[in-house]
Amino acid sequence: MITTIKTKTTKSIVSMLSAMTLLFSLGSCQDYLDVQPEDRLVGDQLYRNVFDADAAVVGIYGKFMNLAEKHVILNEMRADLMTTTRNSNPYLEQLSVHNVSADNPYISPKQFYEVIQNCNDALKNFDIMLADKKFTQTQYDQRYADIACIRSWIYLQLGIHFGSVPYITEPIETLEDVKNINKYPRVPLDQLIDQLVTFTEALTYKNIYDAQSSLLVSVDGYDTRKFFINKECLLGDLQLWKGNYQLAAAHYKNVMEEAPAAGVQTVDNYRIKFAEVITNEDLSVGYLRNSELDATTLVDSNTKGWRSIFGRDRDVLWNSEWIWSLPFDSKFAPANPFIAIFSKTGGDYLAKPSQRAMEMWDSNNQVFSIGGTTVLGYPYDARGSKFTYRMVAGDPVIMKYIYKFESAADQFNRNGDWFLYRAAKLHLRYAEAANRDNQQELAYALLNQGIRTTYNPLNIPDTGNVTDAMQTKLPFPYNFDARMGNSPNFRAPWHRNTGIRGRARLESVGAIGDDMITTENNIIDEAALELAYEGNRWEDLVRIARRRNDPSFLADKIFEKLNGEGNAEAANVKAKLMNPNNWYLPFNW
Repeated sequence: MITTIKTKTTKSIVSMLSAMTLLFSLGSCQDYLDVQPEDRLVGDQLYRNVFDADAAVVGIYGKFMNLAEKHVILNEMRADLMTTTRNSNPYLEQLSVHNVSADNPYISPKQFYEVIQNCNDALKNFDIMLADKKFTQTQYDQRYADIACIRSWIYLQLGIHFGSVPYITEPIETLEDVKNINKYPRVPLDQLIDQLVTFTEALTYKNIYDAQSSLLVSVDGYDTRKFFINKECLLGDLQLWKGNYQLAAAHYKNVMEEAPAAGVQTVDNYRIKFAEVITNEDLSVGYLRNSELDATTLVDSNTKGWRSIFGRDRDVLWNSEWIWSLPFDSKFAPANPFIAIFSKTGGDYLAKPSQRAMEMWDSNNQVFSIGGTTVLGYPYDARGSKFTYRMVAGDPVIMKYIYKFESAADQFNRNGDWFLYRAAKLHLRYAEAANRDNQQELAYALLNQGIRTTYNPLNIPDTGNVTDAMQTKLPFPYNFDARMGNSPNFRAPWHRNTGIRGRARLESVGAIGDDMITTENNIIDEAALELAYEGNRWEDLVRIARRRNDPSFLADKIFEKLNGEGNAEAANVKAKLMNPNNWYLPFNW
């Protein structure tokens, strides 16, 4: 049984830094991970002190990582940006056309409830430990909130995909009891969200583990706090689903203003900063300076530019973008599932971009400022065919998850990441909430060219007096100060913000005076371009369609995907999805 978490520091560990060895050392965690959920852990043996509690937390995250494949496949293959390949199995094809069989392994909720059972067991034993004074109130609050939020995240995903699910918050005798509708009735999604909001908002601790926590380690630039769920992001998402838009915006703004990881400047932390045109040491779509109109100078590297969001090591720039990301390492369980799904060279190539997705990227235009004049650039979004996917031997290959594998050129080095939350998603979700709270100009700014550009109607230059410009002048959570001027000198906290499309060098979409629906459409379209294949698309479509009571918002997009690839069932699938009841998977064990 687990008694402690061991650390070991070795320079030979590259992508799985020693901080993650702490979290995934099989010598420490294997017994816990091998326990079947229905065999509840024995508190007297496993919950003796704070180190045992830490081991339980780590074990739960180990179990949680087994959900990565299902999370990405369910949220992407069921939506409009991902489709099947000639190698895909029938189960993936069923998901793509929304016609699943009872034996489809992707639709079983059992794996989700295995993690929930572990969460429930840990939370119960944390209560016992606190009562027995086996750890302090502060230690309890932090660990309880972390595991509680993992459980809430899983339940939100279950509700999105299954519609009505049992909401179980205590350990149960056997996992098979979940199927017993008399014991555990199914809770509809609206009611489930209500309960998740009430429970999660009531948690007394909503920050990351504090600096003194034994679960926080910083080694070689990697900060383990990015391993753990960000509670404010989760609460923002729950309130967004609930329709409490100002509360959602407040939670998101708290993350935007969060104290940065070691080495990250506050003005860069989660701010979608402008390009470093001289060095290209940034996360932007960039070209060699003074050669922007030469497409061959596109910065295309695992260490520089937009692509490096997914390929770089966990350094200062990585920490400025990523809020929650879990690493896979070929030396530790669980194995990276994404190489098999996406790679042609080392995997089975089971999923690819849809024709609709590729056309969306190609319908955008890049723009450049040359000698102070705005010049229309290339007629495509470089985040598409240059970075998110690539043509490999005539086939489009999704690259986000396999940059590290491909660059290692080693079939046995199968390192990678499960991408869960980053700054761009935070900004887009915040913009969605702000727009619904009648803050269209602010939503437009974060979507397009940033605060400094949008809130400067007189186009005062950076060398001028910007005292009364480049700021929203709104109360929290809509207060942004992006002033950058030299007469007098201003370098306000948000002066580096450049907007989602600004970072991609794209022309703005929409206008400041657009209505709520038009702005929302632009935000959701941008989420497709920026966040494709990161596990967000289906939930985005469901959330907006439910909010508007407009099934066509979702059904039309799935039709366009299937019709674009010549699927004869496209019209039938559209008709089926016009009934919201058909958005949800059968709750088959």
